[in-house]
Amino acid sequence: MRRLLSALLQRIPGPDGVAPARPPSRAPAQGLGRRRWLASMAWLLLAGATAPAPALAQGVELSQLQVRRVDGGLVLDYNARLTLTPQIEEALQRGVPLYFVAQAQVLRSRWYWRDERVARQVRSWRLSYQPLTASWRISLGGLSQVYATLSEALAPLSRVSGWRLVEPGTLEPGERYQVEYSFQLDNSQLPRPMQIDLGGDWKLGVERNVRVD
Repeated sequence: MRRLLSALLQRIPGPDGVAPARPPSRAPAQGLGRRRWLASMAWLLLAGATAPAPALAQGVELSQLQVRRVDGGLVLDYNARLTLTPQIEEALQRGVPLYFVAQAQVLRSRWYWRDERVARQVRSWRLSYQPLTASWRISLGGLSQVYATLSEALAPLSRVSGWRLVEPGTLEPGERYQVEYSFQLDNSQLPRPMQIDLGGDWKLGVERNVRVD
């Protein structure tokens, strides 16, 4: 189809070198010759044949984010849905490990100065593909687990319950607190050559603020 249209364009001059904004709905009037009308239709068909496919949606969708007081401290629960782009999945299958980082900061509100940081907790997961066994490995600290599929491997880092942010007795009665939460793909830990030209396909993350009741 594309070759046929290209050959047609070589024989019929385009309308001023660009495709018209709207396709003609019927045969041309007297002021527009048949050759110009055919050229317009050919340019529109060629543009449609070469248009790129729509990009797949990617990102982090939070279905739950909750901060709870437990025994005078704070714990965080979250449930996220991760959608990886084909570029990210291809890098994984080629042996490039990826790092996902969840971070939570507990801030105490102060009217006379900037908010005070009471606590900061960080979790970092390493996700890698094992080609010899066709399996996926998730590592958190010194612990690791092997999974059969990518979706199973993403589950431990996308659903966390009871993550302790503040130890009991740390919060002061009557003070107002909030939690700044973020989850993202840490591109800074990719191999250096890959960091040179990272596009939007590698932007994966979400940020939220939660007030502590």
